[in-house]
Amino acid sequence: MNLYDIARPLLFQLPAETAHGTVHRLLSLADETPITSTMARHYTVDDERLAVEAFGQRFANPVGVAAGFDKNAEIPGALGALGFGFVEVGGVTADPQGGNPRPRMFRLKEDGAIINRMGLNNHGAAVVGERLARTNAPVPVGVNIAKSEHVGGDDAPADYRETYEQVADGGDFFVVNISCPNSQGFEELQNKESMASIVGELKDAGAGPLLVKLAPDLPDPAIEDALAIVRDFDLDGVVATNTSTERPASLRSENRVETGGLSGKPIEDRATRMVRFVAERVDVPVVGVGGVSSAEGAYRKIRAGATLVELYTALVYEGPSLAHGINEGLLELLEEDGFESIEDAVGADL
Repeated sequence: MNLYDIARPLLFQLPAETAHGTVHRLLSLADETPITSTMARHYTVDDERLAVEAFGQRFANPVGVAAGFDKNAEIPGALGALGFGFVEVGGVTADPQGGNPRPRMFRLKEDGAIINRMGLNNHGAAVVGERLARTNAPVPVGVNIAKSEHVGGDDAPADYRETYEQVADGGDFFVVNISCPNSQGFEELQNKESMASIVGELKDAGAGPLLVKLAPDLPDPAIEDALAIVRDFDLDGVVATNTSTERPASLRSENRVETGGLSGKPIEDRATRMVRFVAERVDVPVVGVGGVSSAEGAYRKIRAGATLVELYTALVYEGPSLAHGINEGLLELLEEDGFESIEDAVGADL
């Protein structure tokens, strides 16, 4: 039994968002202090077979933290010290936002899932940009940029550009979030014309490496339109996927009735199918997100075409040793299949 096995029942006595805030504060106390060196020695799996090249960056391993865990770029160093290969911070908006009223995050313990309707609460691009510029994270840091809630569709391109320009100096890659299910106005962005306007504005601002994040609930024609934008604007990658507003019949927790985006185990298979769908249609790296909680789950996404994978929900349930366990397991799976590296396994099932 590790320390998190002891701490988890205590944390789960707290409301989900309060528990997250407690863990976040503890990690922030360690961030960029000598404590992180000790953490890194304990949690990092140092093996060249795990290394991946993407977006002009070298990732020491393919397992990252998804957007939402560190919304305001306060703990990327501490998360890197937990053995993750990269961190995606945000979503960030041009102006500070308080998000939706509490309670707005709910555990579905029986399902290994979370429902959140946070609503893109963040400190705003100016604050996050300054923080990123001071950060000396040991891993690549991506920045998830999103539309401000008060901004209409016609003004969205300029709003995204304003956010990008304030965080540009501190990010290693940038993710265009047009698929947040918990904030107003995102549905109207998920058409080809709106996406083209937003991406075109960001490209005009010099944004790059630039990825787009897709929703899992889009019908195939809408996904095809989004992937056409990826090709037409020569984008650098795709993040598949965001949280889902759909509710599988298999959900058992009483919190399944809550509104918001569902993440975790119940959307794992669907997210992996989306990774495959995207990887078969574009020739850029795919970041696979959705339900990753084990080496086997991460490996399925990698074999389906994901160059990198991200997680969030499993970190809540499994604790700080998760990345270490996944990376150790990935090495075993590579050996079983006769691959010399993660990069050799990418898309093996396509």
